[in-house]
Amino acid sequence: MSSVRVLVVDDSATMRSLISAVLRRDPDIEVIGAVGDPLEAREAIKALNPDVVTLDIEMPNMDGISFLERIMRLRPMPVVMVSTLTQRGAEATLTALELGAFDCVAKPTNAGADMTSAFSELADKVKAAARSRTRPFGRAAVAAPTEMELFKPGRRVVAIGSSTGGVEALTAILSHFPANCPPTVITQHMPATFTKSFADRLNRVSAATVQEAVDGAPMKPGFIYLAPGGDRHLEVSGSSAMRCRLREGAPVNGHRPSVDVLFDSVAKAAGADAVGVILTGMGKDGARGLKGLRERGARTLGQDEHSCVVYGMPKVAFEMGGVERQVSLERMAAAILGLCNAETSEAA
Repeated sequence: MSSVRVLVVDDSATMRSLISAVLRRDPDIEVIGAVGDPLEAREAIKALNPDVVTLDIEMPNMDGISFLERIMRLRPMPVVMVSTLTQRGAEATLTALELGAFDCVAKPTNAGADMTSAFSELADKVKAAARSRTRPFGRAAVAAPTEMELFKPGRRVVAIGSSTGGVEALTAILSHFPANCPPTVITQHMPATFTKSFADRLNRVSAATVQEAVDGAPMKPGFIYLAPGGDRHLEVSGSSAMRCRLREGAPVNGHRPSVDVLFDSVAKAAGADAVGVILTGMGKDGARGLKGLRERGARTLGQDEHSCVVYGMPKVAFEMGGVERQVSLERMAAAILGLCNAETSEAA
């Protein structure tokens, strides 16, 4: 495999040097250039044809979001955003992910921080970006599924796990969930600063109520709960009256919250009355848990390779036998609702 050729774009000379140094430590990555603003970056992209661009959000002459939109419209390529973990940075990064950025990494906020650990995921994300499927700008909206108009809540609850590419995938799915959708819990890998803003965005595009999960929230039709990022796992407890639970614990598969932890709890609480869904993402988090759900009698769906930004988590789950059926992103909302519809799920 040839080296991944990376162009670094950041207005801070110190940050350009740091990002370049971290990437150069990986023998599979070649930093072919480092520039200070989008105007220089535009010329560098033309001249150097990089495999991946790392892009700062706040820069002079043109902000990173505006430049990203131009890249994705005129010359789509994998872009990893470099963002500050502030509320403003969270909003901008979510916009970037919706526009087609591959993923984001956080800038270190402490000047005395260990810079290598601060960017510990950067090289892996850059290499994954080079292998990813670049999404076309302005992908047409999917027609609302028939099930949305006919949906009547059944007994089933839904648990969804996602990571890289999940912002777009979840937006596409939940925008087609009806106001009386099945009770739904979601673990999406993202920084703690981002999850409240992301839940608010999902709430605006969905007819259902989407919010960041709180401990003790009841699982009932019309409500969708997103795991808060940070130091707790999202679980579901109870049987006849299921509730969200936020539990402290060590990271699982390197993640907290973890999809495996969510799926394990749903398998115990709901068993065959659950639908487990695993979407685009790096790594294997959720694969074992999805298999456990299926073994308990739950119905399970995995996003197919063609529609994934990264066919990692769904692939591992499929190979382990956890995925009952692979479904494209465009068909996923209809597939979930079909399995949960009281009119059809009894015979499913």
